[in-house]
Amino acid sequence: MYKKILLAADGSEHSQRAADNAINLASCNPNSKLEIVYVVDHDKVKSEVLSNWNSAEYKDKRKDRMKYVEKMAQKAGISYEIKMLQGDPGPVIVDYVNKNRFDLVVIGSRGLNGLQEFVLGSVSHKVAKRANCPVLIVK
Repeated sequence: MYKKILLAADGSEHSQRAADNAINLASCNPNSKLEIVYVVDHDKVKSEVLSNWNSAEYKDKRKDRMKYVEKMAQKAGISYEIKMLQGDPGPVIVDYVNKNRFDLVVIGSRGLNGLQEFVLGSVSHKVAKRANCPVLIVK
């Protein structure tokens, strides 16, 4: 069974469903560890800062996006860790997965709207093509 599982999370509905699956898989093996990765995209950070220039809350919003996953992992009693990475989500996740030798990556099928995904390609697609381990894409 999988011992080292990476969950790519962004707080979206798809990400929450992926979290449910990752936690279920991790709970099957008492020796498994779930690493929850949230990638801070530089383009989105600029717009967050500009739209919230007089508020310290914009940093807390990122942490709030991970609360669902954290609560579910605690409730399941599994070992987990949350990592914040920076950069373009697809390549950053692939690089992190390949360097740290994960047994499985669990990722939601969409984080972008349909038009953005059509033009840019989805993060999940990039990860599935380039990761050196199995990737579970959750719809």
